[in-house]
Amino acid sequence: MIFSYRKWLTRLRFIVLFMALTILLYQVMVVLTGWIQPTNKYKTPAGKSVKVFQQHQHALVQDTGASMSDRLRLFYWYGE
Repeated sequence: MIFSYRKWLTRLRFIVLFMALTILLYQVMVVLTGWIQPTNKYKTPAGKSVKVFQQHQHALVQDTGASMSDRLRLFYWYGE
């Protein structure tokens, strides 16, 4: 069996170049992802806005045991 070292070197060079460019592309994508994402998306909102997942007592709902339908009705009433 005859082995051509020139072919093997060409294939090895292609594989190394392919791996290097793949790693480079991955690193560029990591940098772009870090650049696009906001710094802290869970920070406390500014102004009159409130966090959605926090429980706040509303002036119209006096009892703490408001049912889900009452809360949904209140939500649609305010149009938020």
